[in-house]
Formats: sequence, C-alpha cells, structure tokens
Amino acid sequence: MDIAQATTRIALISILVALVVTGLKVIAWRVTGSVALYSDALESIVNLMTALAVVAAIRVAAKPADGRHPFGHHKAEHIAAGLEGALIAAAAILILQEAYGAFQSPRHIEAPALGLAINALAAVLNGAWGMHLIRQGGLLRSPALTADGWHLMSDVATSVGVLVGLLLALATGWLWLDPLLAGIVAIAVLYAGWRIITQSMSGLMDETATADIMTRIRATIAERGEGALQVHDLRARVAGPATFIEFHLVVPGERTVREAHEICDRLEDALKEAVPGARVLIHVEPTEKAKEAGAIPINGHGGTGPDHSTTSPHRS
Repeated sequence: MDIAQATTRIALISILVALVVTGLKVIAWRVTGSVALYSDALESIVNLMTALAVVAAIRVAAKPADGRHPFGHHKAEHIAAGLEGALIAAAAILILQEAYGAFQSPRHIEAPALGLAINALAAVLNGAWGMHLIRQGGLLRSPALTADGWHLMSDVATSVGVLVGLLLALATGWLWLDPLLAGIVAIAVLYAGWRIITQSMSGLMDETATADIMTRIRATIAERGEGALQVHDLRARVAGPATFIEFHLVVPGERTVREAHEICDRLEDALKEAVPGARVLIHVEPTEKAKEAGAIPINGHGGTGPDHSTTSPHRS
C-alpha cells in the first residue's frame, strides 16, 4: 500500500470514529441538558465535518501533476487544514452564544452520572485515535492528518476539563459553572482553530522545510556528492507529503555532461531515500560559479579552483 492509499484509509476511518464520538456526545448532552456537554458535542460535529474535508483533500493531493498543475496538487491538504481551522473557529462562536444564554438562565443537570460516563467514553476513544493520527500524520507527511490529530487532542483536553468542572458543579450545586465551562471550552477551541489556520498558511506560503529536514539534506549532499565540488543556494519547501529541494551543484571543469548527469542521479536518489516524498531540482554549474558564503563543500572541496569548462549542463 502506497502513501496516498494509506493516508486515505486512515482518513476514512477518522470519519467512522468521528461518527461514533459525535453520537456518544450528543447522547450525553441530551441526557443531561448540560450546556458544557453541548459545547463538547458541537466540537465533535465539527470534527466529523473536517474528517470529510480531509478525505476529499487527500484524494486531490494524491492526483499526479498535469498540464494545469505541473507541480502536483500537494497543497490541497494545507487548504483542508485551513478550512478545518475556520470551522473550529465558527464552532467556538456558536458555543459562546449558547454559554451566554445558559449563564443568564442556569439549567439543572439531569442524569449526570450516565451523561458523564458516556462523555468520558467518547473522550477516551477520541484520545486514542488522535494520538494515532498525529503519529501517522508524521510518518506519512500529511499535514491534514496531523492537524486533525491535534484537533482531536484539543477536544480531549476540553472534554476532560468539562467532566472535572461538571463534577465540581454537581458537588457544590453551583449551576453557573456549567455555562462557565462552556465558555472556557469555546476559548480553547478558538485557539486551536487559530493555530491550525496559521500552520496551514505557512504551508501555502512556501515556508522553508524544518531544521531537521534541512540537516538531512545537507548531510546527504556532503556524503553522496562525490565528483562535485560544492552545493550552494540550497532551498527546500514542504507541500503536503512532498518536499521540493533545489540547489546549484558546482562540478570540476573537466567533467563531461554525462559525468555531471551521473552525479545528479546519485544525489537525487540519495535525497529521495533520506527525505521521503522529495522532488529534486539540480542546476549544474562550472567551477567559476562556486561561492564562499553558505556553500556546502563536498569531499573537502570549496569549489574555488580553476575552471576548464565552457558548458553548464542541467539536471531536473
């Protein structure tokens, strides 16, 4: 099973999990009439909607490059993550509205033991699946899965807070704690939505790859660039499961086009092994184009020796 199939399968399971969790939380809310449990249920409804959006985005992102999208459709996952953040923010506003009304007219909580038990079960299921999504999102390099996982974990945190707060409200008889908890949940949900939106915008704006990825790229080039002198103007960006890597490769002037091409092939294969999903673009240059600042030396060379070449082959 390839990465796209594995990601799609996990996203489809997320829909099933979201359906079960949403059903449990809606039952807990209906049983108790608690506005705090209502806020928890509403957030799970948003989870279900975003799970559907994630499946659609992953399928679009998996499409191969075409005439209109020569670099592929990888950013579809970042768009889905941004949509998820916007939906989460909308849910927070709805929760605040309901909490305000309930704060003005506190409501008695019915069948609290049953409702809290059902909600606790939903939180455990959400937590287990959220951790799985974060782990798999990292392994499969899927920002949509990762964003969905962190959203579920924020949902778990708010669920735990709601459960503890409602137990306190029942013990003290302070019914105003119920809408107060709903308001706190809304603020936490709004923050989670904002964080997801900012992360998705970073991907859409071609933010540079992480320090870990850049370290792996530099180490791979230094180790596997035998025959070349240096690499400079290295750039890398992440778009969904793909990492686009570009750099200038300086080769000795006596190298033929065929030899330079072989070096490029070796580097491209090594980078794809070191960085799964890598898309590599290499610009080959003669020795006279070597740079001192910011260059990656290969085999101890800095690329500042004499140049004997009149050609500048390219590899992409």
